[in-house]
Amino acid sequence: MRKKVYFLSDAHLGSRALEHKRTHERRLVNFLDAIKNEAAAIYLLGDIFDYWYEYKHVVPKGFTRLLGKISELTDMGVEVHFFIGNHDIWCKDYFVEECGMILHKRPITIEIYGKEFFLAHGDGLGDNSMGFKILRSLFHSKTMQMLFSAIHPRWTMELGLNWSKHSRLSRENGREDDYKGEDNEPLILFTKEYLKTHPDINYFIYGHRHIMLDLMISRSSRVVILGDWINYFSYAVFDGENLYLDQFVEGDTDKPIL
Repeated sequence: MRKKVYFLSDAHLGSRALEHKRTHERRLVNFLDAIKNEAAAIYLLGDIFDYWYEYKHVVPKGFTRLLGKISELTDMGVEVHFFIGNHDIWCKDYFVEECGMILHKRPITIEIYGKEFFLAHGDGLGDNSMGFKILRSLFHSKTMQMLFSAIHPRWTMELGLNWSKHSRLSRENGREDDYKGEDNEPLILFTKEYLKTHPDINYFIYGHRHIMLDLMISRSSRVVILGDWINYFSYAVFDGENLYLDQFVEGDTDKPIL
């Protein structure tokens, strides 16, 4: 019997905009524990942490339950892939060396059980606004990261966490925009264009948007946007034949959404 492959994103652990941070982390840990014996691989598609800045000898405080559970999974032989998002861009080698994760800093195309998957966090794909492009280039700049690293973590952590909190609370009810439709959703527009030159991809899976979406865009290609672990506690699972979105309920991880 084939083991399953799981995909999830956008837990934003440690966010100051959320109450009950420890409960929030434990729920994700409980999910990972529930699937550990049936998982061949787990893909964490970005923004698992609300803010992560990794210095050469210093990493952010906390998250020991999650990182311990992931280390248990990788010790068992489960592949755990970590994609940087726009909140946890600044990863170096800690997750790889200490937790056994496989780190991805850009989108990848990978074959899983004979199907082609395009996997990405989703930030920067299809969003052509100048403000976002400038901000993203600053965040990814090696020079800016070097200058930021020269500041004491006491101030950088406060800056990063408070900036993220302000950004989330500035939205109505702290939520992302609703689905904008095929003709206006940046990730859908990007995917349709990308598919023209990569027609063999069966599944495009993204995080970032905090909406749950499963959309056929051709006879053989689907787009899945994973939702989040703030409001939906959602994930996708592929069993070798079927891919479906689901939401985690304590004690039940096998019932797909209809």
